[in-house]
Amino acid sequence: MESTEKQEPVIKNNCSFSGIRPIIMDLPYPDIQVRAKNPAYANLLGVDYCGSVSEMSAITQYINNENRLSCENCPLAKTLLGIAMAEMMHLQKLAELIVLLGGSVHFFAVLPNGKRQMWTPEFLSLPECASQMLKADIEAERAAIRQYQAHIKVIKDDCVNAVLTRIIKDEEYHIMLLQSLLH
Repeated sequence: MESTEKQEPVIKNNCSFSGIRPIIMDLPYPDIQVRAKNPAYANLLGVDYCGSVSEMSAITQYINNENRLSCENCPLAKTLLGIAMAEMMHLQKLAELIVLLGGSVHFFAVLPNGKRQMWTPEFLSLPECASQMLKADIEAERAAIRQYQAHIKVIKDDCVNAVLTRIIKDEEYHIMLLQSLLH
C-alpha cells in the first residue's frame, strides 16, 4: 500500500566537518619527557589540564560554540573545531607529562592550597552571538597563556617548560586567528 501523505521536508545541517585538522603552528612539539618525578609540578599541570583556565575548558567551550554555529556559520564552526582539536592535543601532552611527573590524571585540579577543584562547565563562557563567542575565546586563550607563563616561572624542569612554551605558540596563533575572524 502506497502512502499518499505528503512528506514533511527534513531539516539538515549541511556543514561537513570532513578533513578538519588541528589548527597549530607548523613547528614540532618537543619530546614528552621530564628530568625527575615531581608531584608539585604534576599538580600545576593538573590545573592546566582541568582547572578553571584549562585545556579541558577550552575544548568544551570551542566544541559548544562550534555546535551552536555549524548550521548558520559553517566556516567559523570549522575553524573552532580545528582549534578544539589543537586543544585536545595539548590536553593529551599535559596528561603524559603529569603521569611522567608521578601524578594522576583526573577531572579535578589540586590547587596550591591543597584543595581539589572538580572541573565543571560553570568555568565556561558561552555567549549567544558569534562575535561575543570569539571575544570570550580570545580572553580564554590569553588567560591560558598567562597561566602557562606563571607555571614556567615555577617549574624548574627544562623538558616540561619546553612543552609549555610550544603550547603557548599555538595559543598565540589561535588569538591571532580569532582576532582576524572578529574583524
